[in-house]
Amino acid sequence: QGTRDHPPAHVALRDRLLAAVVACFKRHGAATIDTPVLELRETLTGKYGEAAKLIYELQDQGGELLALRYDLTVPFARYLAMNKITNIKRYHIAKVYRRDNPAMTRGRYREFYQCDFDIAGQFDPMIPDAECLKVVHEILSDLQLGDFLIKVNDRRILNGVFAVCNIPDSKFITMCSTVDKLDKMPWEKVRSEMVGEKGLSPEAADRIGEYVQLHGGLDLIERLLQDPKLSQNKLAKEGLEDMKLLFEYLTLFGIAGKMSFDLSLARGLDYYTGVIFEAVLLQQENDHVEESVSVGSVAGGGRYDGLVGMFDPKGRKVPCVGVSIGIERIFSILEQRVKVSGERVRTTETQVLVATPQKHLLAARLKLISELWDAGIKAEMLYKKDPKLLKQLQYCEDTGIPLAAIVGEQELTDGVVKLRDVATRKEVRI
Repeated sequence: QGTRDHPPAHVALRDRLLAAVVACFKRHGAATIDTPVLELRETLTGKYGEAAKLIYELQDQGGELLALRYDLTVPFARYLAMNKITNIKRYHIAKVYRRDNPAMTRGRYREFYQCDFDIAGQFDPMIPDAECLKVVHEILSDLQLGDFLIKVNDRRILNGVFAVCNIPDSKFITMCSTVDKLDKMPWEKVRSEMVGEKGLSPEAADRIGEYVQLHGGLDLIERLLQDPKLSQNKLAKEGLEDMKLLFEYLTLFGIAGKMSFDLSLARGLDYYTGVIFEAVLLQQENDHVEESVSVGSVAGGGRYDGLVGMFDPKGRKVPCVGVSIGIERIFSILEQRVKVSGERVRTTETQVLVATPQKHLLAARLKLISELWDAGIKAEMLYKKDPKLLKQLQYCEDTGIPLAAIVGEQELTDGVVKLRDVATRKEVRI
């Protein structure tokens, strides 16, 4: 069915990851909001380009046409318009739904989590955009996933490229979807799709090819600003000047080394209007894994200045830029690593097991564990009247509980508890 039942170890791993992501979002001063899983179908249609076929459509008993949310961005834009909010920095972590062909090994599901960070409001160019890229850089560095690269482009530059190559406006969105496949297949295949399926002339495809295979940094931006054709195009010029500014800010943040200005990056969604970006991991192979885990991009986003206006009765626009962390894909990589390393993932945060060495001491255990819980200490005990001590200590080892609080007849007489470090077997009386 393309969704998974997650075992406790997987959920614990996910919680650890989400905690790191949330910590980063909060560090940047973002507030959290929530939107419903169900939206009116008309809210979602016409926003996702060719991906619209993956929207889960529903019809409720009253005949209303509904859909499950496809991402967290369109509901966010609707939320801003409905509540007349013109300025917010927010994060939202929730499940989204896609009627896709699932591929479990590639972290591709029909129901999965997205972690979004967005900045909405009228600000000076590229400052919020640079912060979104900084957030991606921080999260991927914190999670220690290995080497990564963040590709950056601008829809206005692409627009200009298509214009100077004489591509009609009507083909812009469909061309974006085709160009976006360059990270998965060679130029020859992309070119044949443009010519064979999308009806482009071979000459026009070749002209596009000269541009979309370029990638680099500030030097490439400077070169394109001098390009006789592109520099004459108003949109491309605007995009390139903003890209230059963005790279200056990224240099000040100390992260420009992980960025690549990449003209093949298009991102297939309709709503992007300016800067777009996508983060990819550079090393998924592992010597010990027979199949390498290929997960594609692990974060993506961009600027969508026109989306809020679509939901506002007066068409009032709120400029927005945001990023989505592909947490499910990151799980796939980490799960694989844990499997290979044989590492045990703790499924609980229990600090201490309350144990007894003799029979008829259940009352002592219940009293002590109650005290610990009331004091905010994470504690467990076995649900047996008279468990063997060895069994209790074995349970600690199996589940990674670091301490055992042992209370036997002698301890009760002396008014103490024996605290045992499970790993070192050292004991202290308290």
